[in-house]
Amino acid sequence: QVQLVESGGGLVQAGGSLRLSCAASGRISSDYVMGWFRQAPGKEREFVAAISWSAVGSTNYADSMMGRFTISRDNAKNLVYLQMNSLKPEDTAVYYCAAGAVGGVLFYYSNERYRYAYWGQGTQVTVSS
Repeated sequence: QVQLVESGGGLVQAGGSLRLSCAASGRISSDYVMGWFRQAPGKEREFVAAISWSAVGSTNYADSMMGRFTISRDNAKNLVYLQMNSLKPEDTAVYYCAAGAVGGVLFYYSNERYRYAYWGQGTQVTVSS
């Protein structure tokens, strides 16, 4: 079992920045991937970014977030971060941290939400114009 707790959400003006954190507990093996997804009202949950838990630390980003968002990790502290810069009103959503055994050759599919077995409760990010 893996438990995930997100923090760091809030209200920010357009153009501002936020850093989300995800604290993970439980057994996280090297074949795990930690992902960030988001869900806006009335929309499906969409992929934001993912990072492998292995020594390689491969990353994957949704095209629309690349260059503005950065995912990183601290394996020693079991923490995953999402640094969000140049925020736009359309970034407003509940952001979820997820964990799943999507490492290795499966990392290609790390953008598929159904591959993640564990989810946090989400943290609200609101970007005002």
